[in-house]
Amino acid sequence: MTDPGEFTRATAVTRREGAAPTHPQPTAVYGSQVADGWDILGNANGGYLLASVARACAIELDRPDPVSITGHFLSPGTPGPTTIEVSTQRVGRRFATAAANLRAGDGKLLLSALGSFADLSEADGPLRVDAQPPDLPPVEECLGAPPPVGEGGEGPNFMHKVDMRLHPADAGFRHGRPSGDPRVRGWFRMPDGEHVDPLGLLCVLDAFPPTVFNSDLPVAWVPTLEFTAHVRCRPAPGWLACEFTTRIVSSGFLEEDGLVWDSEGRLVAQSRQLALVPRG
Repeated sequence: MTDPGEFTRATAVTRREGAAPTHPQPTAVYGSQVADGWDILGNANGGYLLASVARACAIELDRPDPVSITGHFLSPGTPGPTTIEVSTQRVGRRFATAAANLRAGDGKLLLSALGSFADLSEADGPLRVDAQPPDLPPVEECLGAPPPVGEGGEGPNFMHKVDMRLHPADAGFRHGRPSGDPRVRGWFRMPDGEHVDPLGLLCVLDAFPPTVFNSDLPVAWVPTLEFTAHVRCRPAPGWLACEFTTRIVSSGFLEEDGLVWDSEGRLVAQSRQLALVPRG
């Protein structure tokens, strides 16, 4: 049996039998864990947390792939045991839908999600895509993560759980030289050769530095309020080409839109998240 990669191990869930039914739908409870190292300055990456929740939903619904999932982030997640409560909303012939809550060990609600799941290996239909992969230099010419904070660097721990390479033109914020264009592009893969599946795409879509670091806003924590991901198809093996942009900053909020393309040039995932403007 093939040993799962680190991401799969870090998002593993176990169903607990005998969970009491609740109104309006029976609720299944899964044990999970916020693993060490998947954090940004102490707070677990949101896409990583959402992937754990989606894994529990996929198992409960017997549908392997998230097609559309929305998460509302209520409290920061820190390393330690967690539970995921999954309530099946509807099971149809092709799609199944569940609501889920992620709770810390003390019962604090961290994340609420609603998602529809299917088997994307069976997806078929007409194709029209009015977009194209970002213009990226070769991987070896892009910039990897700086050393993590614990090793005297400035890179968040999370960035060393994944293999991310930034377009040089979008990485100037690291040295106080933002590009002026709220956009971040780059390559992504898992560092241990683990294939990025649709659950992994949820992590990819929230992995890159905030786009507004390349604007005139402070390089500081950008809390996500709501995150929605659409998975179009299962990605082919290899590097993923990613692009994230922000068009609107107003009333203390900003939006960030993401597109992810696989090694065969197919659009495999999209995202939009609403976040708070960082404070200096």
